[in-house]
Amino acid sequence: MSLLRPYSSSSGATPLREQAEALSEAMPPLVTEAEYVASTIAQGVHGRRRSGMGETFWQYRRYRAGDTASSVDWRHSARSAHLFVRETEREAAESIWIWRDGSASMDYASDFAPCTKKDRATVLALALSSLLIQGGENVAPLGHGFGAAMGRAALRRMAHALLEEEGSDDKRSTESLPPHAHIPRYAQVVLISDFLSPAEEIISRIKEYAAEGVRGHLIQVLDPAEEDLPFSGRTEFEGVEEEMRLMVGRAQNLRGAYRQRLEIHRNRIIETAQRVDFTFLTHRTDRSPQTALLALYGTLSGAIAARRASRAGV
Repeated sequence: MSLLRPYSSSSGATPLREQAEALSEAMPPLVTEAEYVASTIAQGVHGRRRSGMGETFWQYRRYRAGDTASSVDWRHSARSAHLFVRETEREAAESIWIWRDGSASMDYASDFAPCTKKDRATVLALALSSLLIQGGENVAPLGHGFGAAMGRAALRRMAHALLEEEGSDDKRSTESLPPHAHIPRYAQVVLISDFLSPAEEIISRIKEYAAEGVRGHLIQVLDPAEEDLPFSGRTEFEGVEEEMRLMVGRAQNLRGAYRQRLEIHRNRIIETAQRVDFTFLTHRTDRSPQTALLALYGTLSGAIAARRASRAGV
């Protein structure tokens, strides 16, 4: 689905790269905001404590950057030229992989919004990571080659993965679809995007994850102008990811058809998500990130609890 935005000769969005020069001690504004958002939610939810990492063997996998030396199965690795990590079922089941859309369409911010979609999505991803880590879960940025981990190091890794995409030539930072990536069976994946790519492509990717036994959660982040199309009179629209412009004499005449098309597009994704046991939430950038985070965290926590109960035979 290709959307056009009102044309502007200048961009008011500040690159995240400029905000994230020092991430070790002096945390950039988006990370600080994410910590604040997470802390307000954490005050109202009870942290979970893990009963153990689990003993039931699940699989061997190749060693990845970020894995600890203690996680390596040295006996198994001695039979090969590679290092292997031994994963248990509980570890696989309780890992959460988070992806934030870094494509050009996410850089959009209208005059009706306080920030770009990418900034809000980044805050949500980092705040969710913080909450999950406080609850004792393993998290990882999807598509960056890291294994899921706990603790502050995992949060710093997530922040680096998201913020260092800005200005990067890495192709994955411009993709509008979540990556083809190995995710352990029974894990959870959180996808944060505007989901304005063609519905067929989004649906295909969702089905790929579901076919691997992965449970997923989608949160659609949109600018209020993308929801309402509040423009009137003579308006020029400019493509964000495509070279195209459209001049409209009475923009308000497009509103009804536009909203109908957006609803059809969204409903196609929702219907597929429901069929494969994925959840779908929506969020506007002119609304509180705490509200979106609470809904997302509640949905994800419920899915984790249900998965644990199912695997325990409750």
